[in-house]
Amino acid sequence: MTRLIVAAGGGGDAVAAAMLDAALYGDDDQAVILTYAWDRLLIDPLPGPRGADSFTGLTPITSAVWSVPAEARPVPPAGSTLPRLAAELPHTFALLDPHHGAEGVTRQLEELVGHLEPESIDLLDVGGDILARGDEPTLKSPLADALTLAACCQVNAPVRLLVAGPGLDGELSLDDLRGMLGPVVHTFTAKDTEPVSSVLEWHPSEATAMLTATARGLRGTCEVRDAGLPVPLTNEGPSVNQVDMDEALSRNELARAIMTTATLDEVEAYSREICGYSEIDYERNKAAWLKDQRPTELVPTTVLAELDQFETEARSRGVTHTTFRHLTEALNLNGAQRQDLRELLLNSRPKQYDAPLWRITTQPE
Repeated sequence: MTRLIVAAGGGGDAVAAAMLDAALYGDDDQAVILTYAWDRLLIDPLPGPRGADSFTGLTPITSAVWSVPAEARPVPPAGSTLPRLAAELPHTFALLDPHHGAEGVTRQLEELVGHLEPESIDLLDVGGDILARGDEPTLKSPLADALTLAACCQVNAPVRLLVAGPGLDGELSLDDLRGMLGPVVHTFTAKDTEPVSSVLEWHPSEATAMLTATARGLRGTCEVRDAGLPVPLTNEGPSVNQVDMDEALSRNELARAIMTTATLDEVEAYSREICGYSEIDYERNKAAWLKDQRPTELVPTTVLAELDQFETEARSRGVTHTTFRHLTEALNLNGAQRQDLRELLLNSRPKQYDAPLWRITTQPE
C-alpha cells in the first residue's frame, strides 16, 4: 500500500506528516511526503522556495517530480532540511517545486498520483492558515498553503484535507477556525511523537514543535516568531481535524485566484493584490537587512544575562514557553547561532527544557 501526504506549507508540515503517518499506520509501508524545500531564513539564507535546480543528487520519480535522498545537497549558498530529514526518517520526501505556479504543482501531483497509484492522498497543514480568507491581520504566510490547496482541488483523485494543531501557527486563532473544522481524525499522544523526537532537536519549525509539545501534555502560552506572537497551548492542540476541501477553497480567496497561474511571480502578484503582501517579499527584505547586520557574538555570560531579562519581561506578558527560534531572534543572534544557543541553554539550565520548547522562569534554576 502506498500513501501520499502533501505537506501544505513545507517545513514543519513535512515533519508532522511523518508523525501522522507513523501514528496511523505504524511500521507499514512508509508514505511518500510531497513537500516544498522552503526553510525560510534560519536554514536557507536565500528567500523563497528552492526548486530541483537548487540541489545535486536528486532522484527522478517522474518527469516533473524528484525525490530528495539523504545524499542530496543544496547548491551553496542555498540550504535545506530535506536531505537530513531523509537521512533520519524512513519516508520518501518528494520535492514540490512551485516555480511554475498552480499549473506546475497540479502537473507534479497528477504525475505522482499516476505513478504511485496511492491508496490515499492527504493534504496536511499544521495550524490551519490554509483556511485563511486572506484579509486576516495576523496572517503571515498564505502563499504556500494556497498554492497546494489550489493544486489539490484540481487533481483528478480524492484528496482529504487535514489540519493538525489548529491555531498553533500563530496566524489564525482556534476561534477563527472552529467553525471550519470537521471530525477529529486523530489526537496525537506523547508516544506518537517518538518517531520524530530526534528531528525536533534540530528542526526549526515552531508550529510542529508546539504540536509535539501539546501532544506531550504541555499547556500555557508560547511566544513565537520574530514578532513574539503569543500562541495558546490548549487541549485541542494535539488534534488532527478533517476539513471539507470545497469549503476550504470557497473560503480561501488567494487559492481560487491562482488556480491557472503558470509562474511563481504570478502567484506572488495575486498574493500582493488579495492579501496586501507576498511572504517572499518579506523574506527578501529581511535577507537584505540581515546581510548588513554584524551578528552578535555569543558570549555565554552575556547571553544568560540577556535571557534573564527576556524571561522577566515574557513572564509579565503571561508567557510560559517559547521556541529556540524566537529566543535566537529575541537575543539578537542570527540563524546560524541557533544550535549554539540551544546547546548553551540546555547545558546551563537543563530543567527549563520542556522538549522541544523552552520553559520561561523569572529566575534561573
